[in-house]
Amino acid sequence: MTTSTGEHSRVSAAVAVNSELVALYWQMGRRLRDEVVGEDRATYGEETVAAVARVLTAEYGRGFNRRNLYHMLLFVDRFPDEAIVNALRTQLSWTHFRALAALEDPLKRQFYTEMCRVERWSTRVLRAKIDGLLFERTAIAKRPDAVIARELAALQEHSVGADLVFRDPYVLDFLKLPADFSEEQLEAAILGELEAFLLELGSGFSFVARQKRMSIGADDYYLDLLFFHRRLRALVAIELKLGRFDARDKGQMELYLRWLDKHERHPDENPPLGLILCADKNEEQIELLELDRGSVRVASYLTELPPRDVLERKLTQAVAHARAHASLRQDSSDAAL
Repeated sequence: MTTSTGEHSRVSAAVAVNSELVALYWQMGRRLRDEVVGEDRATYGEETVAAVARVLTAEYGRGFNRRNLYHMLLFVDRFPDEAIVNALRTQLSWTHFRALAALEDPLKRQFYTEMCRVERWSTRVLRAKIDGLLFERTAIAKRPDAVIARELAALQEHSVGADLVFRDPYVLDFLKLPADFSEEQLEAAILGELEAFLLELGSGFSFVARQKRMSIGADDYYLDLLFFHRRLRALVAIELKLGRFDARDKGQMELYLRWLDKHERHPDENPPLGLILCADKNEEQIELLELDRGSVRVASYLTELPPRDVLERKLTQAVAHARAHASLRQDSSDAAL
């Protein structure tokens, strides 16, 4: 038996064991809920569960202690559909499910579940994504719930839209920039830490070019960074701005995208997308220019990470504002009909 064959056999065996463990814990959670806890759901029948845990631990060991039984109960509550669990248990481990079950919001939980499955995140990566507020920073979080549900349903079929790819803000604290950095220093720092930058951009991005030259008539223009996104099947142009977003930046990016579409886009690719990364932006201006959707997106970047509670509060407010705006826009559209 070759080394690679042996390794493959060990991985297959581990997957099979994990799959059976997840199925066992789900079944155990359902039986605890239906046969032991009963109507005492608010506290999960603490005394009853503790008594069951003592018996099971004495019989089978630590895997059935009180804390793990609570995880099993929560698992069944968060993932009540056995068919869905069976479809996921060969791809996600018990530790994945424990981290996912801790998320109260159903759409957020579905987002991380699908991203974890599609991107094959380890448990460590999943927890890092949750701690880094990935869901709140994706454009999809700012859409109405019905839109989010449609996007996540499409993700189940491995169809990834731009709303799932682009984020706001991007956290670039790993660049270690001086207080008075220039655009050239920002670009050089990104390229110097390209691997970390690609991790922050998200999976699927491949670096193509720096200072991409575009000759238009008698003039030469230079695009800061050019990437390709595998799942979107599209070139992604990135422009870096030190200051606040200016409406004129939109026209510049649209010019670049048209040039890329004409000269660089392959026949089997989708139209290019543009991302303007700036230090700050006016949300109302972004909404008026309809840059919260379409081929040109605007996002801010953070070179220093604020306290998590501050960032979470800011993102929660931004998501609420964007959803309210989307709801008003939909009401206006319905009224016009």
